[in-house]
Amino acid sequence: MRFLPTDEQSDFARTLRSLLGSAQVPAAVRAWADGEHGPGLALRSRLAGTGLFALAAPESYEGVGLLPLELALGFVELGRAGVPGPVVESAAVSVLLSELGDGALAKRFLPGLVAGGSWAALTLPDGSPYALDADAAAHCFTVSAAGELRLAGPASGEVLRSTDPARRLSRPAAAGGELLAAGPAVVRAAGAAGRWARLLTAAQCLGVGEALLERTVGYVKQRTQFGTPIGSFQAVKHRLADTLLALEFARPLVWAAALSLAPGDVAAAKLRCGEAAYRAAMTALQLHGAVGYTEELDLSLWLRKARPLRNAWGTPSECRAEVLRSVTPG
Repeated sequence: MRFLPTDEQSDFARTLRSLLGSAQVPAAVRAWADGEHGPGLALRSRLAGTGLFALAAPESYEGVGLLPLELALGFVELGRAGVPGPVVESAAVSVLLSELGDGALAKRFLPGLVAGGSWAALTLPDGSPYALDADAAAHCFTVSAAGELRLAGPASGEVLRSTDPARRLSRPAAAGGELLAAGPAVVRAAGAAGRWARLLTAAQCLGVGEALLERTVGYVKQRTQFGTPIGSFQAVKHRLADTLLALEFARPLVWAAALSLAPGDVAAAKLRCGEAAYRAAMTALQLHGAVGYTEELDLSLWLRKARPLRNAWGTPSECRAEVLRSVTPG
């Protein structure tokens, strides 16, 4: 099995990296955190032009097919750039509607998600009760433990902030909303959507960790003590090497999970990528020193993403339990 992207896949990732590198993403993230969605929505439209969102929808609804490996590659770049918004949730909704097999529902919602004209928020029975960025999403979908898929009504209560100010959380209305579908098919589709959400969050974690490491390496080459760059100190080299190894060992787990979509594989990828991103954040904070705490420094935009993403769509303990279930006989 080959755990390396093809030339075509690498070209796609480079295209996304180039686009995001010129898109002033940090400014869009700060605006998003303040409730100003304009720059983030403009960025969404540019990403849609690359075909990124079409990778989670069938060809019959303007997509290019369900391609988890290519989509995971793209989400590594979204994490590396720190793109705001419910990108994971929108892709998961596309998968849910695709797997549900209801042509009318798919035709109603998928073209807008694929074209980048709308974003969607999502909550699932085994996930967080809070919807991410529901105030910026055109639609908020909820799946109940009883297997009911609803288009939720307005969120109840104020918008809450997580450790990452750009992750705006709200609780969908507990009752009401349009009932879209119900039954075992919804439960099966929700399970598939949850696995994709976990996989894509793992890919985001990998990208966040890479961005943190890259910025930290650049900083230790410039910062000096006693007339010497601190990057030349052995202790600093060891810390950075450990961070790099954690990211590199997590990377093939993402590809394996994207190829199989098995619950245990996806959980393993999420666990390792989340921990690697968190380690990268701790390394970055330690080696930057006090300046790492300042909001004015762009580094803070990635620092504050690491822990929420580590817990999103599967905490470390939940992922460990899933891995154990996958390897335990019976």
